[in-house]
Amino acid sequence: MMTKPPLAGERLLITGASSGLGAHFARLAVQAGASVVVAARRKEALDALVRALRAEGGEAEAQALDVTDGASVDALFTTLGSKLPTVVVNNAGMEPGVFSFMDLDEAGWDATLGTNLKGVWLMARAAARAWRAAGQGGNLVNIASILAFRQQKGVTPYAVSKAGVVQLTKQIALEGARYGIRANALAPGYFRSAVSARLLDSPEAEAFLRAIPQRRAGTLEDYDGAFLLLAGAASAHMTGQVITVDGGHLVSTL
Repeated sequence: MMTKPPLAGERLLITGASSGLGAHFARLAVQAGASVVVAARRKEALDALVRALRAEGGEAEAQALDVTDGASVDALFTTLGSKLPTVVVNNAGMEPGVFSFMDLDEAGWDATLGTNLKGVWLMARAAARAWRAAGQGGNLVNIASILAFRQQKGVTPYAVSKAGVVQLTKQIALEGARYGIRANALAPGYFRSAVSARLLDSPEAEAFLRAIPQRRAGTLEDYDGAFLLLAGAASAHMTGQVITVDGGHLVSTL
């Protein structure tokens, strides 16, 4: 008997999909049977991704989006019309560089919280309103971080924003359940990204990785299982939960 792909019939809207984790999840979703709408500020990068996905037989489209701008978010859902996503993946994120909280400027704080936290709220609000109006449920997958639960010098606004994403996810789950809307979060550990590159390329990297029980940073593929679970019907009775994938980092006593 043939096994149905884990995301067959799903339509995913993925923010921050022009590169990194967002682009990876878009490819994974298509391979798992979903159609995707990839959204970000860099439309040219999205167009290249869509061409690649279509060349592989996938169904994909690109939409320009600024998650920090409520008008841009609302315009996206107006454009999508009745072709609403069944799953919204809030992946867009940024960090302003490595600064002590004392040296960080106001613009860096506002930009980080605006993208990483306000952007998740704006997307969740627009999606929930559209799902409620259509009389259908929906699924939010928010990308958090283990920095929601631990501390690291120099990344205060990023860590605070990701802690906010965790609490926002739980609030959405509580208030959205009556409408068939559920929300969960995936909290990756350290993997090579714009946020972690300075640390993983530094002289302290070897000692840092020894503090992770699995003694290595993550790869994009390490998050596939948790993502497919949260984005698909297999997690239908899960809401308000956070899945951490970090090689055991949070349980380390070192």
